[in-house]
Order: sequence, then structure tokens, then C-alpha cells
Amino acid sequence: MRRRIPAVLAVLGLSALTLAGCATASSPAACARPAADTGVLDAVHVSGAPGAAQVSLDAPVFVPETVAEDETVGEGMAITSDAQDLAFSVTIVDGATGESLLSAGPQVNTVGYWREHYDGLADMMMCAREGSRVVGAVPATALSTDAAQNWGLSEDDTIVVAMDVQKVYHLAAANGVPQYNDRRGMPSVVLAPGGEPGIIMPDADPPADLAVEVLKKGDGAVVTDADSIRIKYTGVTWADRKVFDSSWQKGASVAVTMNGVVPGFAQALEGQTVGSQILAVIPPELGYGAEGSGTIPGDATLVFVIDILGIDAPASS
Repeated sequence: MRRRIPAVLAVLGLSALTLAGCATASSPAACARPAADTGVLDAVHVSGAPGAAQVSLDAPVFVPETVAEDETVGEGMAITSDAQDLAFSVTIVDGATGESLLSAGPQVNTVGYWREHYDGLADMMMCAREGSRVVGAVPATALSTDAAQNWGLSEDDTIVVAMDVQKVYHLAAANGVPQYNDRRGMPSVVLAPGGEPGIIMPDADPPADLAVEVLKKGDGAVVTDADSIRIKYTGVTWADRKVFDSSWQKGASVAVTMNGVVPGFAQALEGQTVGSQILAVIPPELGYGAEGSGTIPGDATLVFVIDILGIDAPASS
């Protein structure tokens, strides 16, 4: 039986710009998948509403390399980078038998995350637009050994995939205009080539009140308390200067709501714009207070660098 689901795809609702083959997100002609004979996909029939694709086969499907085509072309942002986050639903069947292997969604993570285990699926994602339905065939050799084995595939097998691209995030890191800040006694921020921040702490006492600096000013939508905001962040405590949490280290962005974070974090975000990077120093009373949380001690001043990547949807009331 080929019904074991690879764990990385079995977990639904995951809370996860080097250009690769596409010049811009706005020009369809600028992005093209590698040339391949898609005639084999004539045997594939896909029905069902977006997010609930159903796949049937007229004949067995086998391919030596990944082939894909857009059955429906969306009008949203194009996937142009392994560093971009996207949300998608996927239906996968055995190319030999048509047996269902997986129906899951939505998944949210970077294209690069999926490429680690499902290189062929990542190839299918490239150049697709938000709102598209992509149909393709992927050889077992374009999957990791673990993924192929978990589905009971041999190296000669093929999977047939229907993928509904529900959301494409434009940013892999804040891309706003750098801003000048001259407040004394604030941490400094340095950026790795991929945008991950490093925080250099000053030899000074922390500010007594919430302190927020805009390091990069984006020109996107304004964040409100009704939004679910997609961000990347790094957090350290002022006293011990150690990173206690980082979405960068976890390899994915996360979605947060104003009522799902400590008050100082929410206050720092509200009114900022997508594409911005902010530095927030949060006093204990607006953080985790005298009790602390997990590895964060009581009465800790928190320091966050936050990249605001997009707005998912209005938060539930």
C-alpha cells in the first residue's frame, strides 16, 4: 500500500530573494519553466474547486523529469524565488495506478523548504501565480529518498500532482528604504546577505519605556489591529544578549495577530507598513512581566528585529 504520508507534508497549516529563473513578478513573459514535453499530461484530468482538487488518469503516467503546466492561470504575484513563502493545497496520486497518495492543504512555507524534500514539487511551483492551478508529473528521482520510500515508490515511479496556489508572498525579507536613527543606547542591527538580522547590544541600561525604530521603511499596506501579519523576527533578551527565538533559524515566516503576541510587540507593529523592518525594545510590563515565559526570565527586557512581509487576511474577531 502506498498511503504513508511523509511527515513534512502531513502537518497542515504550517506557520512558514535570490531570483531563480524569473525576472519580475509582474511580467508573465519574464518567467518560464524549463522546456519539457507536457503531452503526457493529456492523460490527467483534474476537477474540483480550488483547494479541493480531484485527479483521475486515463492511462498510466511516467516521466523521466518533472513536467508541469498551468491549468488555470491566476492574476496574483508570481513565484520567482526559492526564498518566497507561499500557501498552497495539493493532491497527489500514483502515476501508475491513480491511487491517492495525499490530499492536503493549505501548506505555508518557502519554496526552498519544499525543495529540500520535494525538488520536483518546487520546480512545479516556480513561475506559478497566486490563484493558479498547476498540474504536473514528478519522477520519484526528483523526491528525496525518504519521501519516495514513505510513499512506497521505486526510482522508476512517477507521481501526478495538482497544486492550487492560494497565496504568494512578495517578500522574503524587508525591502524598504533604510532609515536614519540616532537614538543613543539602542541596539545595532547587522544583516546577513539573505537578510537575517544580527543584534549587537550596547553597554547601557535598557530604555524604561517601549522604544521602536524603523530600520527600513516599506511602501506596502499599513498594519492594523484587524490583520494577520506575516513576519520574520529575531528576539533576544537585553540582559543576557542571547537569541531566545528566531523565525529565521526555523526557516520560515510566521503569521501573527495583535491579540496573539505580547502587548509591546503588537504596539510596535501597529501602524507600520509592509516591507518595513523595525527594531523594538520591549520593557517587562509590555512583555512577559515578572513571571517570564519558558527560557525568558522574569522582568526581562526583550529586543526584537521584525521584518513585515505581508498581510494574510483580516484576523478573526
